[in-house]
Amino acid sequence: MEIEDLHIGFMGPGGLQPAVRGVDLTMGTEKLAIVGESGSGKSLTARAVIGLAPRGAVVRAKKLLFDGIDITGASPRALGAIRGRRAGLILQDPKFALNPVMTAGAQIAEPLRQHLRLSRKAARAAAAELLAQVQIRDPHAVAGLYPHELSGGMGQRVMIAMMLAGDPELLIADEPTSALDATVQAEILRLIEDLVARRGMGLILISHDLPLVAHFCDRVMVMYAGRVVERLAAADLVRTRHPYTQGLLACLPSLNHPRRRLPVLVRDPGWAAL
Repeated sequence: MEIEDLHIGFMGPGGLQPAVRGVDLTMGTEKLAIVGESGSGKSLTARAVIGLAPRGAVVRAKKLLFDGIDITGASPRALGAIRGRRAGLILQDPKFALNPVMTAGAQIAEPLRQHLRLSRKAARAAAAELLAQVQIRDPHAVAGLYPHELSGGMGQRVMIAMMLAGDPELLIADEPTSALDATVQAEILRLIEDLVARRGMGLILISHDLPLVAHFCDRVMVMYAGRVVERLAAADLVRTRHPYTQGLLACLPSLNHPRRRLPVLVRDPGWAAL
C-alpha cells in the first residue's frame, strides 16, 4: 500500500472542510497501528485505502495505490475485486455491522460465492470451516443463528470470519474490541494476531488503546486533527517525543501509580499545522 499527500474533506457552509490533511503512508506485510482521538482522521485514512470513504467525501492524493492499483481512479468493478477479496475491513460493533435479517453462515458464505464462485453447498461448508478457524465451538449451530442471537464476542468472530473468506492480503481492524469486555478483547486480539501471522497478511489496527498497540503492533502512526504528527516503532511508544502522544499516555490511569486527578491534555495550535 502506498499513500502520498492524501487529503479528504467534506463540503460545509464555509466550503470544503478538511478532515484528513497530507497523509503519507507506505506499508507491506506488517502490523501498523493508527492512533489518536476520535475525529483525528484514523478511520477515514484507512477506509480511503479500499475506496470506502463516506458519501460526500472529496478525496485527493498524489498517490493512493493498493498493490499498484490507483484507488482514486479505479472502476467499481476493480474496487469490488479488492474489497472483501484482497482487503478486509473489520468494524467495531457487530450489532450494527452485521445484517440483522441474514444468518451468520449466510453472511460468511456471501463473499465466498461472490469472490470465489463457490456453489451454495460448498460456500455453506466453507463458512462453517471459517467459523471453526475463529474458534467458534459449534460452527454449524452458530452458522444458523441471526446476529441478535450472538454474544458480542461471537458476533465479532463472525465478522472476522467474513473478512477472512476471500483470503485477503490486508486486514483493516477499526476498533475491533471497543464494544467487548476486557476478557473477550484479549481473546479477539490473540485470534487476530494468530491469523495475521499464519496467513502472512498486513494489518492496520485503528485503536485508542495505546498500551495495546505498543504490545501488539510493529509500528505506530499518531494522528491529530487530520495530520500525522508522529511515526515510531511500537516498542518505542513509551519513549515518544511528541507532546501530543506524551499527553495521551499521561491521561491513562495506572493501578501501580494511582493519582487523585488525571492530567488534562494541553493542546498547542501548532500541532495542527505540522
